[in-house]
Amino acid sequence: MKIVAISGSLRKRSSNRSLLEAVRRIAPPNVEVVIYDALAQLPHFNPDDDAEGATPPDSVAELRRQLISADAILISSPEYAHGLPGTLKNMLDWLVSTGELVGKPVALLNAAPAGGAYAQASLLETLRTMNWNVIAEASRIEPFVRQKIVDELRDERALEILAAAIAALVHSVEDAHAAGSQS
Repeated sequence: MKIVAISGSLRKRSSNRSLLEAVRRIAPPNVEVVIYDALAQLPHFNPDDDAEGATPPDSVAELRRQLISADAILISSPEYAHGLPGTLKNMLDWLVSTGELVGKPVALLNAAPAGGAYAQASLLETLRTMNWNVIAEASRIEPFVRQKIVDELRDERALEILAAAIAALVHSVEDAHAAGSQS
């Protein structure tokens, strides 16, 4: 099983990136976690560049290829001024017309010190509008605060909660595969 993980932060040592690194460390052996690192390389979204029949920029085509080939997506985003980072929203705008992502299982994490409820709600609304399958049991906004993440997430209770979230995401993918094979 392959999960593509995306940090909404461009900071090299962000708490959200640390969460994704922790996911990679604690993921079950049958789960490959690939961290998408090219968020900053995406051009500004322009609907003219994404019109029907248009060839998307190479970085957008690669993003779409990676997400379409994934079994699930994991997004860990900070909260900036009660909202999503512009680069993350820009990425999502490039994916709106990608029909192959409809129904794709996705989990949301947030390492904002104050909980990140505004960013999480905004991200949830956007993904539901795009018809992605947000797995509530796999989505968390706490206790992943910056104070618990120095170089890597080591807090045992936080790792347990993160492992449970990943298990819920993996379970939802397995259930979907099982249902598809019975059809």
